[in-house]
Amino acid sequence: MKAIRLLCTAALALPLASVAAQPSANSRRPPATAITASFRSLSALFAARLVGAFDSIPASRYGYAPTPAQQTVGYVAQHLEEANYALCSRFGRLERPTNAGDAAADTVRAKWSKDTLAERLKASFRFCASAISRVDDTKLAEEVPVGPPGTAQTQQRALSLLLYVTDLAEHYSQISSYMRLIGLVPPSALKMKPRTAIDVPVATLSRYVGVYDLAPSPLFGSPGIALEITLGDGALTVKPAGQPAARLWPENERNFFVKEVDIQVTFTVDAAGTATGLVVHQYGENRPGNKRP
Repeated sequence: MKAIRLLCTAALALPLASVAAQPSANSRRPPATAITASFRSLSALFAARLVGAFDSIPASRYGYAPTPAQQTVGYVAQHLEEANYALCSRFGRLERPTNAGDAAADTVRAKWSKDTLAERLKASFRFCASAISRVDDTKLAEEVPVGPPGTAQTQQRALSLLLYVTDLAEHYSQISSYMRLIGLVPPSALKMKPRTAIDVPVATLSRYVGVYDLAPSPLFGSPGIALEITLGDGALTVKPAGQPAARLWPENERNFFVKEVDIQVTFTVDAAGTATGLVVHQYGENRPGNKRP
């Protein structure tokens, strides 16, 4: 059910102005986020696919390119890292962190180990997740500096954000083609793992009823969100705040799944069997959430 795009989209509620400032009714409203939330959702989707792609390609194939004129898998990984920092630092107005090896030529970085390239790529996505969390719709028309210092070149935040998302889509298409050529299936074409639902006593299911505060995604930028778990007609339902609900099907007493999309939920319990939280498994991430008292 598309409802459980849950973990990609949600409005970011920003702090309201102080009472002393006596704001107008309009200024009390949090900034609009419909557009930036859409970009956040798409960037999270393609970031997850790219991370999954580079993780699944064997280290021995990081030197592969379809033809000598094309980029190798390793070259694409290091290029994507550089592009992420360049674009996300623009629209997020964040300074790129300094890491060892940054000054190395791209042809040198392209030959680094798979583990090094994959971890650096993930770090760049974490940087972009932080950058995109700083932007709302009211800031998209702002001009921000680009290019070398002192050149007075500027670019609208909206354009930098659009370039970021389309760049991810372009490179996912590229790396997907490479995977097909070496006999691998890209993440977006993988079939969901078959899962079998079992019957769980209502008394057990009732332990999990409540509201859980899901943590933000540090890798893909999905903001934190409240998940309401309810019980009706012998079944659990999860409803992300502001979104439709979806049924949770039990694989065992603590592990559940959504049939429509590849999302699983594991409930955590204390020694007495009382639910204390949950973990949402999606896009290769395990995001915890604490149960409200």
